Amino acid sequence: MTCIAVANQKGGVGKTTTAINLGTALAAVGLRVLLIDLDPQGNASTGLGIPRAERAKSSYDLLINEVSLKEAAVATRVPRLDVIPATEDLSGAEIELVDYDARTHRLDRALAAHDGAWDVILIDCPPSLGLLTLNAMVAADSLLVPLQCEFFALEGLSQLLNTVERIRSRFNPGLSILGVVLTMYDRRNRLTEQVSDDVRAVLGRVVFETVIPRNVRLSEAPSHGVPALIYDHRCAGSEAYMALARELIGRLPKPAKAA
Repeated sequence: MTCIAVANQKGGVGKTTTAINLGTALAAVGLRVLLIDLDPQGNASTGLGIPRAERAKSSYDLLINEVSLKEAAVATRVPRLDVIPATEDLSGAEIELVDYDARTHRLDRALAAHDGAWDVILIDCPPSLGLLTLNAMVAADSLLVPLQCEFFALEGLSQLLNTVERIRSRFNPGLSILGVVLTMYDRRNRLTEQVSDDVRAVLGRVVFETVIPRNVRLSEAPSHGVPALIYDHRCAGSEAYMALARELIGRLPKPAKAA
């Protein structure tokens, strides 16, 4: 099993859209995927069609009440894709975690007890660098960073990379950056191309070749409770996420690859 945290402290960069559709694409090629919704807004859960009434166990229970992954996991409409949903309780988890010993390792402990039911775990992190995101980075093997093609995104990326270095030195020396994926890409916008060139000049091959375009169907899909790959598998956004999944699989450890 490999665990990937999908993180960026800046909101509105396509983080949850990436987590949902990448998870769907990985499941489509035969991998068993678990998506942990660690964002109190619960958008990943809603985007996968999990009603709040069916979120009896949640990521809050995983962190605070020490329920197991299997107890909290809910099957989605996508074959081989399960989700641990988020509820509003998660919004208070950061305050509660302060009183716990090993507060940064609660999620890591939960994942350590897994029984091999999934090949890949994706963690959809909140748009902040608080204790929830810290738990995700401590538990993860690698980090996937969605980056919107705009000027302020570059400043946020620098802050995130500094945080990763601190986590490596103090908590998780094995944490790697699996890749940076450029989102909301608009080839008609000169700034988009400039940001892309700048990011690739600094990070090189860490940046995925695949870019995620601005796409109306990607925005519409969550309101129907399904990933874009199911809502419209032929749209440009869906095709981009399938390409990203293929590229990402090439970067995964061999045991996690689909047969």
